[in-house]
Amino acid sequence: MWGWILDCMSTTERPRILVVGGGYVGLYAARRILKKMRYGEATVTVVDPRSYMTYQPFLPEAAAGSISPRHVVVPLRRVLPKAEVLTGRVTTIDQDRKVATIAPLVGDAYELPFDYLVVAMGAVSRTFPIPGLAENGIGMKGIEEAIGLRNHVLEQLDKADSTTDEEVRRKALTFVFVGGGFAGAETVGEVEDMARDAAKYYKNVKREDMRFLLVDVADKILPEVGPKLGAYGKEHLESRGVEVYLKTGMDSCVDGHVILNNGLEVLSNTIVWTAGVKPNPALSRFGLPLGPRGHIDTAATLQVQGTDYIWAAGDNAQVPDMVGRRNGNENAWCPPNAQHALRQAKVLGDNVVSGMRGFPQKEYSHANKGAVAGLGLHKGVAMIVMGKMKIKLKGRLAWYMHRAYHGMAMPTFNRKIRVFADWTLATFLKREVVSLGAMENPREEFYEAAKPAPAPAAAADGGKPKAKAS
Repeated sequence: MWGWILDCMSTTERPRILVVGGGYVGLYAARRILKKMRYGEATVTVVDPRSYMTYQPFLPEAAAGSISPRHVVVPLRRVLPKAEVLTGRVTTIDQDRKVATIAPLVGDAYELPFDYLVVAMGAVSRTFPIPGLAENGIGMKGIEEAIGLRNHVLEQLDKADSTTDEEVRRKALTFVFVGGGFAGAETVGEVEDMARDAAKYYKNVKREDMRFLLVDVADKILPEVGPKLGAYGKEHLESRGVEVYLKTGMDSCVDGHVILNNGLEVLSNTIVWTAGVKPNPALSRFGLPLGPRGHIDTAATLQVQGTDYIWAAGDNAQVPDMVGRRNGNENAWCPPNAQHALRQAKVLGDNVVSGMRGFPQKEYSHANKGAVAGLGLHKGVAMIVMGKMKIKLKGRLAWYMHRAYHGMAMPTFNRKIRVFADWTLATFLKREVVSLGAMENPREEFYEAAKPAPAPAAAADGGKPKAKAS
């Protein structure tokens, strides 16, 4: 079967544009290319381990139950009907032969030729060799992790409500979040909000019984919105009972025994790790020029340095910030956020089509428009940049700005409507606080019912009694 597919691929006369990664940049770049290109001008192939794109800014709200998890993801095949979508991984790239090796979900790996290459693999969680982190940590990079965190937190409330063991109860009701950037601050704000609501339905669990800790090695949280709003965010979380520890790291979390380097030790079943991201490690196998932190080194045109047929953008790319450089900062680089990713993807798509037609490339340049963060229902901070003026908002108005911005940035009209519908229904209906932890092992109950019963000891021995040892 694969041989027939590869023969068809190799005999096509159309050039192939291979997009590695179906995340924010990969999805929007592919859409842009398909929109700009003439019919039959090229074949666009998108390769990603998942068949959907995840809008990561909504993961905290999905974890809190404010948005249905299905509405946070966008199916690639539905949004890119004119593209080839392959579910698998690109393991290696041979630049001399212009061939990529594809490892599908099942079956043997195969080679796929290309003429133009877009690398948009995004980033993965940045972790450190902390004892116990791999076994006990929960990330927040995918929708699976957001659903898992929600089910896990509600399951801890179930445990605490049902047990008489005080140590088990205390460990279940202690929640540790490591990382004070957008992901960490927003997640602890949303989860604390959800747990506070859920506690109303438990007879033996109150909000005062829970302990939330936010830990960061930096001297402030939410650095993206500036020091004043970051300080407000810290004060706001502390007013809700969240313990914020700055200039503090985690030394160990073996078996849920969390040891911080400020001397504090707690027992916790819930350790959420949001301490930054790093470029996808697979980039090291592609033979591309990398920066000091592992990002692909690109020019302002988003072309990979030293090539004229490879482009990269988003979290896996080191893109010069031309606005900052024109203002005198020679070492300015674009931060890895959705604001830049969306705009880079459009410029990248245009440049791929221009490069295919032999036209000049356009430089990416975008001035920062600010940042928004939600800290739970009706709570948030926002910094809006309008020219030389910065408007700083906090509280409910900032929360409205957060939802408006990300609601409009959500890909596809279909998903926009679903997200706004979720928010509208939540205005009139109470939050769902049901845990579906069994989803992680859906066959377990059926397996227990269907597995063969163990044979009786006498039958297993042929009905003969065993001789006694002398």
